[in-house]
Amino acid sequence: MNRSSLVAALAGALLFGSVASAQADDEPTRELLPFSRQIAVSGTVAESLEASIAEAGVPVPAVLDALEAFAASLDLDREVRSGDRFHVRYERTFIAEGVPIGPGRVLWAELRTAGKGTIAIHRFRTRDGVEHFWLANGQATTPPAIRLPVEVVSISSGFGLRADPFDQPPPRPTAGKSGAMGGPMRPPPALPPGLKPGTITGEMPLASSGGSSSYGRTPAPSPYGNWQQAPRINRSLFMHEGVDLVAPAGTPVFAAADGIVVGAGPNGRYGNWIRIDHAGNLATVYGHLSGFAPDIEAGTIVSRGEVIGFVGSTGRSTGAHLHFELLADGKPVNPITHPETRRGMLRGPDLERLRKQVAQSLAERDREAAVAASFRN
Repeated sequence: MNRSSLVAALAGALLFGSVASAQADDEPTRELLPFSRQIAVSGTVAESLEASIAEAGVPVPAVLDALEAFAASLDLDREVRSGDRFHVRYERTFIAEGVPIGPGRVLWAELRTAGKGTIAIHRFRTRDGVEHFWLANGQATTPPAIRLPVEVVSISSGFGLRADPFDQPPPRPTAGKSGAMGGPMRPPPALPPGLKPGTITGEMPLASSGGSSSYGRTPAPSPYGNWQQAPRINRSLFMHEGVDLVAPAGTPVFAAADGIVVGAGPNGRYGNWIRIDHAGNLATVYGHLSGFAPDIEAGTIVSRGEVIGFVGSTGRSTGAHLHFELLADGKPVNPITHPETRRGMLRGPDLERLRKQVAQSLAERDREAAVAASFRN
C-alpha cells in the first residue's frame, strides 16, 4: 500500500469511528425526542359528560375545549343525560413511552343523545389558516359576535316597513336633535322604490303580517267577496328599525356583547331605553324596559350575557316585549340576518375539504371498531 492509500484508509477509519461514536451518543437523546400519537376512546355518559370523557383518559384541558364547542349546539346540563354515548379522538405528545407532555387536543368528537340525536365536532383549518371546531354540516361552533338579548326568542314584529300599530305616524323629528343615541328622533330612512311615504291602503293591516310589507304581493281574498270593492283602511307606514321580541314582563334582558353603556333612561317612544356601544362600530339598543339592572348607567362597562334590564311595556308599546336594534356605523340593520349575529358557515372548497375530512374520520372509526370486534371474537 502506497503512502497516499494508507493516509486515505486511516482518514476513513477515523471518520467511521467518529460517526459511530456520534450515533451511539445520540441514541439516548433520540429516545427522548417528542412524538405525537392519536388516541380514540368511546364510552357512556355517567354523572356528567365532562367527567365521563376525562375518566376515559382524555386530558382535562382538551375536554374543556371540546365541551365549549358542543355547547354551541346543545345545553350540556339539560340535554345530555346518563346513557348517552360519546366517541373522542385526540392527539397527545410524548417524550418517551408513557410520559406525556402538553395538554393534548381533541381532533374530533361525536355525541349521541336521546333528545338531540347525533352531534359531531371536527377540528378543521380553513384556507386562511384559522383552525377551530366546526359541526359536520360546516357550521362554526364559535358563537356570533352579537347574541340576542333574551333566552327564548319569539319575534312579533320584524325589521322593515310596517303599519303603525297605533294607526298614527310616529313622532316627527325635533329640530336640533339627532338620533345618535338610537332614540326616536332619528330621521326615517328612504322607502324602497315604488312606495310613497305616509300611508299604505288595503283591507288588511300591514301589522297582521308580522311587520313585513305586503308590497309586491297579491292581496288575499276579502271576506266581503270582491277584495277590490272591500272597505279600504288607511294605515300609517313607517320604518321599524329593529325587531320586537315577545317575552313576559320582568324577563331578564342580557347585553348582546361586551361594550360600554352610552345611555340608559326614559327616551320617548322607546320608554325605558338602553344603548350599548360595541367594538367594530356596532351598537345595540333595547327599548320598552320595565326597569334597569343595578348600576346600569352611562359609562358602565358590561359583558356579553350580563343582565342589563327587564322586559316591559313602557313608552309607545302595545304589550310586554323587547324592542331590539342593531346599529352598524350608526345605521340600523336587521339584527336577525346581520353577519355579526349569525354563526359562520363554510362554503366552497373549504366545505368540500371538511366533508372529506369527516368521511375519513368516520371510516377510520369504523375500521378501528371492526378490528376491536375481531379481537373480542
